[in-house]
Amino acid sequence: MRIPLSWLREYVDVPADETPERIGERLVAVGLELEEIVTVGGEVTGPLVIGRVLEVEELTEFKKPIRFCRVEVGPEHGHPDTPGVRGIVCGARNFVAGDVVVVALPGAVLPGDFRIASRETYGKVSDGMICSERELGLGDDHNGIMVLPEGTAEIGDDAGPVIGLGDVVLDVAVTPDMGFCLSMRGVARELAHQYGVPLRDPAEIDDLPAPDAGTPHECAIDDLDGCSLFTLRTIVGFDPTAPSPYWMRRRLVMSGMRPVSLAVDVTNYVMLETGQPLHAFDQRKLQGAIVVRRARAGEKLETLDHVVRTLSADDLLITDDRGPIGLAGTMGGLDTEIDDDTVDIALEAAHFTPAVVARMSRRHKLSSEASRRFERGVDTVLAPYASARAAGLLLAHGGGRYVGMTGVEAPREPVTVEMAADLPARVAGIDVPRAVVVERLEAVGATVADPDADVLVVTAPTWRPDITDPADLVEEVLRLGGYDAIPPTLPQARAGYGLTESQRARRRVGRALAAAGYVEALAYPFVGDADLDALGIPADDERRRLLLLANPLSDEQPGMRTTLLPGLVATLRRNVGRGTSDVALFEAGSVFHLREGQQPRGVTAPPRPSVAGRPSHDDLTALTGLLPEQPLHVGVVLAGNVAPAGWWGGAQPAVWADAVEAARTVAGAVGADLQVRKGAAPAPWHPGRVAELVVAGAVVGFAGELAPRVCEDAGLPKRTSAMELDLDAVIAAATPVVTATGVLTFPVAKEDVALVVASDVAVSDVEAALVSGAGPLLESVRLFDVYTGEQVGEGSKSLAFALRFRAPDRTLTVEEVGAARDSAVAAAAAAHGAVQRA
Repeated sequence: MRIPLSWLREYVDVPADETPERIGERLVAVGLELEEIVTVGGEVTGPLVIGRVLEVEELTEFKKPIRFCRVEVGPEHGHPDTPGVRGIVCGARNFVAGDVVVVALPGAVLPGDFRIASRETYGKVSDGMICSERELGLGDDHNGIMVLPEGTAEIGDDAGPVIGLGDVVLDVAVTPDMGFCLSMRGVARELAHQYGVPLRDPAEIDDLPAPDAGTPHECAIDDLDGCSLFTLRTIVGFDPTAPSPYWMRRRLVMSGMRPVSLAVDVTNYVMLETGQPLHAFDQRKLQGAIVVRRARAGEKLETLDHVVRTLSADDLLITDDRGPIGLAGTMGGLDTEIDDDTVDIALEAAHFTPAVVARMSRRHKLSSEASRRFERGVDTVLAPYASARAAGLLLAHGGGRYVGMTGVEAPREPVTVEMAADLPARVAGIDVPRAVVVERLEAVGATVADPDADVLVVTAPTWRPDITDPADLVEEVLRLGGYDAIPPTLPQARAGYGLTESQRARRRVGRALAAAGYVEALAYPFVGDADLDALGIPADDERRRLLLLANPLSDEQPGMRTTLLPGLVATLRRNVGRGTSDVALFEAGSVFHLREGQQPRGVTAPPRPSVAGRPSHDDLTALTGLLPEQPLHVGVVLAGNVAPAGWWGGAQPAVWADAVEAARTVAGAVGADLQVRKGAAPAPWHPGRVAELVVAGAVVGFAGELAPRVCEDAGLPKRTSAMELDLDAVIAAATPVVTATGVLTFPVAKEDVALVVASDVAVSDVEAALVSGAGPLLESVRLFDVYTGEQVGEGSKSLAFALRFRAPDRTLTVEEVGAARDSAVAAAAAAHGAVQRA
C-alpha cells in the first residue's frame, strides 16, 4: 500500500515538523512493515514552471509529425528576444493552443540525468521541453503531454508544488491480519492513535444530494452466507467525457494506480480512501434486477481481462436476467463494463465473505485490488457510506442526476469477546493497568460494556473482522503500547526439556559438513516430473510416487520431494551458470514417502477436530495416520575443484571419493559405524563409480559420481559427484555415548603389508579381514597405495596397508607384532585369496 503523506494529512493532523522517517517508525511500531520512502520526482532539479501553449505550428516536412509551439512561461522566464514566451519543439499530439502545461526550462535536470538545454532541432531553436508524467518521474504515462486543468496555477509559477514534486510516499507492506490498513482511512486511524489526535473519517464525508425523480436499479441477494450486504446506487445523465480532476489523478498515480476515466478513477480513489471496493456497471447494458447468487452448472463469464472463465458451483456471482455479469468481490464482466458512451451508472458496493472471495480468486488464479481487500476482511457496514462518497464525486465532476439507492442486508449480530482485565499484563509480563487496557481497546474502535468489571465484555469494531477471541484483544492492547515496551526475557529451560539427542546430532552434522567446506543450501521441497526426468529416474521407480499438493505454488512442481537431489542439482546448476565453478553444497531436510496404500492425492475430506480445545487422542492418531513418512535425509553435491592450484601444485578436482568422505563425515559427527562398499545403485548414479553406504547392515544411501547422461540433461559439469543418505537411520544406529580413553604412553609398532587380490575384490572387505585377524593389539589400519600392472598380473591388484599395533600396558615385542601381522594376513588370505607381496 503506497501512502502519499499529503493525502494522509487530510485525515489526521500529523505534526508539521514530523519527518517521513519518524512517521514510518510510528507505523512500524503498530505492526506494519515499511518497505521504502519515496520522494516523488526527487531527481528533478532546476527551473520547472507552469506554461500555456499560445500557438502550434505543424512542421510537415519531416518523416514524423513534429510541432513547433510558442509557450507563455511568464515574464521572468521568457527568452530575451521574446519576453515571457519560449519556442519549444514537441512531437506529442494530445494538446492544443490554450492548454496549460508543465515546461522544463534550460538548466533543468529530469530523471535519468536528462539535462534540458536550448538547442537547434528540426530547423527550429527549441528553448525548453513540454513534459509528460513519465519524463518528470510522476508515473508511467508517456502517451502524451501532461495537460493541467485551467486555473490550476498562475502562468510562470513553480510547477513542483502544483504537480506534486517533492511529495513523499510511504510504501507500506500490510500483513494479512491488518487488512483494514489497505486504505488511507485505516492507516490514518493508526496514526491518530499514535499521535493522540482525532481522526477525520473519510467515510463520514457526505456531499450526496437528495434523490431525484426516478426508479433506482433493483438488486437482491440469494446467498446471504456469501454476501451479507449489497447496495446499488443509480446515476443517470452522467457525462462520460468529463475528465478526472487533476488532484485525483495525481493521487492515484502516487498510490500506484493508472488513471483511466472519471467513473473508474472515482471507484479506485474511494477504494484507496476508505478500503471499500466498488464497481460501476453501465446501467443500460443491464437486463433486469442484479442478483447475488452461486454459479450454476455450465455457466461461463468473460471478465474485464478478456478471459472466458468456466464457473464452479462454489463461485459467488453478480448476475442479471441474462446470467453472470461479474465475479463477486474480484472482477466485473466485460459485457456490462463502463465505456466512452456510458451515461447511466449503477454503482455497486457490497460486503462479501472473505473465505468465499479468497477461494474463488485462487480457483480462477485471478487476484485484484478488490479481492485483496475482501480476502482480508472489509468493514461490514461501510458499503453504503463508501458508495455515497463515490456517487458524490461522480456527480460533482461528471454531472448527472442521483436517482437513489436500493440495498439488501442480512441480519448482523455484533461480535463480542470476553477478556479478563488483567490478561494483557499476565501475557506480556508487564504492568498494564485496567484503565490503560480500556483506553487502548476504545482507541482501536472497540466498545467496552463495563470498564470496571473483572471480565471485560468488548464489542469489536465493524472494520476489525480479525478480532474474535481474547488473544486478539491482548494483541491490540500490547500493539498500541508498542512491542518495544515489553522487555526481552530469555525463557528458562527446565531440566530434561532441552534438545533431544537426535536434535543435537542433526546440529553436529550441519557443523561438521560446514567445517569440511560445504555450504548449506535450502531448497523448496517441491518437485515435478521434469525434475525427476533430469535425474533419469525411471517411471516405475518408487521415488516417482509423489504426494501431490492440493494447491501447488507451481504446476510444474506439484509434488513433495522423495529425494534431496533435485533441489541440490538445481542450486548447483544456478551457481555454475552464474560463474561459480567450484561448488560444494549440502542440505539436510525431510523427504516424503507415501505409506503403503496411501494415494498421491491423500484424503479429500480429512477429519477436522474442534478448535474449542486440544484434539482428542483418537483425532490426533487419525490425522497422524494420514501423513506420509517424512524421514530426514542429508545430501551433498560437488563440482569443480576442492582445492585450487597454486605454488604448491595443481588443483585438486572433486571426485567420487570426496562424496564418500562426506558420508563418513556425517557418520563420524553422530557416532555411527558407516561401511562403504561397492554395489549397484539406481539412477542417477554412475554404475561404476558409486558406493553403497551401510549402517547396521542396512543400505542407508549412496555416494559417488552422477551418470554422464544425468550431468548432460541436468546442465551440470562433467564428473559431478553427490551423496545422499537417510540421516534418521544413521542417527538411530549411532552410539552417541563416547568412552574416553587414557593417554597411551607405550610406543606404537608400525607394520606395512602389500596384498595381491583379484581386481574385483572390494578394499573394504580386505580391510575388514585384516582387522578381524589382527586381534585386539591392532590400533588402526589404513590403505595407502593401490597398484595394478605387469608385476601383479592381469586381473589382479596390489593393496598396501599401514598397520599400527599398540598395547595399553606394555611395549610390544617383535614376536607379538609379527604374530599379529601374520594372523591378519592369514585372515585376508583365507577370506579373499590374498597373497602377500615380497
